[in-house]
Amino acid sequence: MRIIGLTGLAMLAFAANSVLARQALGAGQLDAAGFTAIRLLAGAVTLGLLVGLSRAASWRQIASLGTAQQAAALFGYALAFSLAYVLLGAGMGALVLFVSVQFGMIARGLIAGDRPGALEWLGLVVALGAFVYLISPGLSAPDPLGTLLMVVSGLCWAAYSLLGRGSTRPLADAAGSFVRCVPFALILLIFGLVWQLPSPLGVALAIASGAITSGLGYAIWYAVLPQLTRTRAAVVQLSVPVIAAAIAVPVLGEAVTPRLLIASIIILGGIAIAILGAGRRRRL
Repeated sequence: MRIIGLTGLAMLAFAANSVLARQALGAGQLDAAGFTAIRLLAGAVTLGLLVGLSRAASWRQIASLGTAQQAAALFGYALAFSLAYVLLGAGMGALVLFVSVQFGMIARGLIAGDRPGALEWLGLVVALGAFVYLISPGLSAPDPLGTLLMVVSGLCWAAYSLLGRGSTRPLADAAGSFVRCVPFALILLIFGLVWQLPSPLGVALAIASGAITSGLGYAIWYAVLPQLTRTRAAVVQLSVPVIAAAIAVPVLGEAVTPRLLIASIIILGGIAIAILGAGRRRRL
């Protein structure tokens, strides 16, 4: 029961990231550069404190953890994420992000020689077809530039996840990656302040995104991840876009269009089939 509760809390935190970003950026509380910078800085402080308190590493050691490639992927994810949420709703953005992460990781597997079975291909084709339907031109289609930016964000997060796969201390490495981003975050912050002075609410939302839904969210997720199989960990993340949309409706007043609803059901269902098929193949 404890693992279920913590897993649900982690998924809620990841979904809330989208809602916080959209609430800040969609309403113009601050610009994308400022949001990204404050989020990364708050995440670095929070994760650094968590790692320091656990005595897993000192502050000096934290700065050397992770890799430059991981930090670059993290920075690309965070910046593209913020830029996308200027243009996309929270529910739509979370769905596009999730799909992009999954397809990025699957594409990497194919390049590395992984060969999906028939059930996996069926799920992937169904999900891809529904995604094309979701973003195809129409009155309720998502903004094309926002969609492209969120795809880039998802691919960056897939790269970050793949670069960190096999880490024996994922939380410490995450802290190191955030700390490595600090110099670039400070540059972004200066640029953001020149471009637009943030409102107090915008700053609070960005800090919450970095410290709570990112920093603490990652800490919770990395704590429960060893208790989950790869298949279960992948399947449970299917809930993130659903949770984000469910929060966005009452909090942000977003409407769930028929296109988004239908596409979400088919996309998430297709990816679930592919994930379960892959899990079954690995067990055989």
